[in-house]
Amino acid sequence: MDIRVLRYFLTVVREENISKAAQALHVTQPTLSRQMAQLEDELGAPLFVRGKRLTLTDAGMLLRRRAEEVTELMDRIEDEFASREEVGGVISIGSGVLKSSHILVEKLLAFREMYPEVQYEIYTNTSDYVKERLDKGLLDFGLLLEPVDISRYDYIRLREKERWGLFIPEGHPLAEKSRITKAELKETLLITPSRQSVQSEISNWLGEDFLNLNILASFNLITDMTVMMNTGEACFLAIEGAMESYEGRGQVFRPLWPELSTVSVLAWKRSQPFAGAAGKFLEYFREQMR
Repeated sequence: MDIRVLRYFLTVVREENISKAAQALHVTQPTLSRQMAQLEDELGAPLFVRGKRLTLTDAGMLLRRRAEEVTELMDRIEDEFASREEVGGVISIGSGVLKSSHILVEKLLAFREMYPEVQYEIYTNTSDYVKERLDKGLLDFGLLLEPVDISRYDYIRLREKERWGLFIPEGHPLAEKSRITKAELKETLLITPSRQSVQSEISNWLGEDFLNLNILASFNLITDMTVMMNTGEACFLAIEGAMESYEGRGQVFRPLWPELSTVSVLAWKRSQPFAGAAGKFLEYFREQMR
């Protein structure tokens, strides 16, 4: 299967129209239609539901996911070999919204001053999704919040402490507290993380099943739940860095007591050879973290 045809396919998906896609690709409409028909024959499945607007079949949706991964990986390979002589190109990093991400950003900016041709591609999601992209070779590095299984990775542990606590609406009775006890947590309407490893960590701290808490909703990324912040009733159980930008904007952070904290790691695939900018950055980051 030709990578060029996969790029053609993704353009058709984006434009939802063969004519518009042909214009964007600077090819004729019959040529592009023939390429898509040949691709369907090669895969033995229809990819499009044809009508005024092209939509994808189940097979088409599967191919789109895989084609995006393949073309992104090919772009990375080309970029890595193009930048072997001169330190430049794109370094891709996945991260959650963490307090330690400030340290990483500082180092990225300082490294860019040394090598102005370097650019960064930042992917924000939970540790589970960041690990998935690391495993597929779509990221150079991932900033992962512990607890996380890092048995398949090499890593550098950051020193910044990530405290767990509640983001509380101003005016809520708990906003007057300096810290949140186990008893107070059990009595509070909560919006909680959905990661199983995090729930287990909090269960260990709490001394009983996490599901016994009064949970209104769970979240993958807390920033996706900010629409619920102004209800004035529910509190967000999260690490301190998760919503720092919202503190003072109708929300206050209060740490759990006894303190529950963790750290993060900058991880990469074990024994992965780095060339160009990514290799230079890893050398620089190691030195800075000593």
